[in-house]
Amino acid sequence: MKQLSALAALALLLATGLMNVATADTPGMIKAVGVENEYADVISQIGGRYVQVTAIETDPNTDPHTFEASPKVAAQIASATLIVKNGVGYDSWADKIISATTKADRKVIDVQQLLGLPDSTPNPHLWYDPKTMPAVAKAVAADLSALQPAHAAYFQGNVKTFDASLQPWMNAIASFKAQYANTPIAVTEPVADYMIEAMGFNILTPFSLQAAIMNGTDPSPQDVTIQNDLFNGHKVMVFAYNQQVTDALTKSFRDLAKKNGIPVVGVYETMPTPGFHYQSWMMAEVAALRKAVADNVSTEVLKAGH
Repeated sequence: MKQLSALAALALLLATGLMNVATADTPGMIKAVGVENEYADVISQIGGRYVQVTAIETDPNTDPHTFEASPKVAAQIASATLIVKNGVGYDSWADKIISATTKADRKVIDVQQLLGLPDSTPNPHLWYDPKTMPAVAKAVAADLSALQPAHAAYFQGNVKTFDASLQPWMNAIASFKAQYANTPIAVTEPVADYMIEAMGFNILTPFSLQAAIMNGTDPSPQDVTIQNDLFNGHKVMVFAYNQQVTDALTKSFRDLAKKNGIPVVGVYETMPTPGFHYQSWMMAEVAALRKAVADNVSTEVLKAGH
């Protein structure tokens, strides 16, 4: 019953017009920017009718690590009163724009700082960590309440609804871990590692290979050999494949996994659109990983409603 209530809460949140992502100015509304669209989505869910949200990085078919800000993007960030950015060097280009412009009442939430993470944090894909978005939602509500105190109760109510809507995802993670703990998995890079680890998977891909692919450098021949052996030796049950950072090497891993009958699950750095919100995206990733392990079925491209 708790899971049904949480799903009902999410349905209410989404159906009552709280998902308000816009670009045109609206008088009396707080202009907000989520540098990555998953953060923009959460801002919108918490701020509802009192925020006007712009998402900067939105394309699930491009590499966010190579994003370059246009004059339009710079203007959007400069005019925002609330900004949520990832940190850990992932969107450092935004820091330059923020520091170059001043706005007396501007609130900036750096998720790295919010979570108390050092600059040396090896995996910057913080939104896959189940602890991240509850903290972001709470911080967003606090900043919105400071900007519009009269609506503080509204923002806090949306946080409670948001937290409840995450419960099915938390339950799905716990259920998988209880049933399939220590399942061996290979990855291209540490995109979904936080969630994969929370699910109890045993990641066999060397982190040095993951980091090399993430940073656009050449992995060592030894690491490539280890990765290939994971597939040829049927040492893993699933392959988590970053759909946004691909090259000849990552595609060769994908092809080798498929050749050996190992299911491939696509993971993303930017929330797939259309049709997804943060909660449904995370649920879809867990469902795809479970389907891979339980039924040996690949889900290379996530689609809403599947």
